[in-house]
Amino acid sequence: FGNQLSLHLGEVVKRSKTSSKVDDISVPMPHFGCVLDWDSFHDLADKLQSAGIQFIIEPTNRFEGMPGEQATMFFEDPFQNALEFKAYQNPSEVFSK
Repeated sequence: FGNQLSLHLGEVVKRSKTSSKVDDISVPMPHFGCVLDWDSFHDLADKLQSAGIQFIIEPTNRFEGMPGEQATMFFEDPFQNALEFKAYQNPSEVFSK
């Protein structure tokens, strides 16, 4: 099985700007997420930082040394949708708690 994200052009739906705490960091809700491998995540983070992208959450690691250890970053697309890109230190722990 793969992944799919369907987007349609239409009337703007008013979104609330709420957040939820994950590892004591407030993350924007709702948001779209994408899981990359560890090296691709860091390559993308470097490119975005070099391009001067304004981050909601700068590239950071969370749950260090725990199951589900991950690198994550958040920023908005040009339409103000919050995007999360993350990578797991151990990809088999994607659904760890």
